[in-house]
Amino acid sequence: MSSQLQVAIVQMNSRDNKDANTEAAIAGIERAAAGGARLVTLPEVWTYLGPEHGNVAAAEPIPGPLTSRLGALARELGIYLHAGSMYEAVDGANRLHNTSVVLDPSGEIVATYRKIHMFDVDLDEDVSYRESNTIAPGEEIVTVDVDGVTVGLATCYDLRFPELFRILALQGADVIMLPAAFTLATGRDHWEPLIRARAIENQVFMVAAGQVGQHPPGQWCYGRSMIVDPWGVVIAQASDAPTVIAATLDLGHLERVRRQIPSVANRMPDRYRWPEPVAGSVRSTPATFAS
Repeated sequence: MSSQLQVAIVQMNSRDNKDANTEAAIAGIERAAAGGARLVTLPEVWTYLGPEHGNVAAAEPIPGPLTSRLGALARELGIYLHAGSMYEAVDGANRLHNTSVVLDPSGEIVATYRKIHMFDVDLDEDVSYRESNTIAPGEEIVTVDVDGVTVGLATCYDLRFPELFRILALQGADVIMLPAAFTLATGRDHWEPLIRARAIENQVFMVAAGQVGQHPPGQWCYGRSMIVDPWGVVIAQASDAPTVIAATLDLGHLERVRRQIPSVANRMPDRYRWPEPVAGSVRSTPATFAS
């Protein structure tokens, strides 16, 4: 395993113009690579962030024209590219996937992750949102090798489900990528605490790329993309605008943290039992909070 990994986040303000979003993403990737990043990441649904009825038009098959273009760019720049997430169209399916791909320096797709957790919520009798109406959840937990470093993949709302991150850690993840489009309302209270918690409890680096600012039809994303070390220290954080941030991940520091507080190694899995949800409780009904 490499002793260090240079990573960069391209924080974006994607809107309802796929071509403009693509050009902005490419400019950010080129800027990140010019700064020395070996692994570059984009945010969630960076190709299109607008009214829901536009999702289908923005979707593409994977592999497809856009991933081919990104593969050529990764090859030209000699980088690993975690292409945030995009809407994936699947032949014969009536729903899309929210899908991440990782491309290696030869331009090949080396990992594909489809967002597992769907944000389905009833805020009150008149207001509800069902992501699962148009997006099908993925079924596989995914890691990928980047220069000998095991990198785990997750997306946005996944952040609220610690089981996924613990499984990624047990599968050997040293770094977890989290493209997101967290809302302003929840992001200002939950974004940093959750990311730092996932880093601390699983003793991994968290690389969280966010959308920032307003997008149609008047929604706001929180931004504040960040890179957090396994001690929970924020080692890089974006401003409240589209930008590129970068950090060097010290894998030696990761090993020191794991020796100092071996919480993952000290697990007692033979003592753990999954309880049956209590009937009628919040634990057995759909969540009623925003993502």
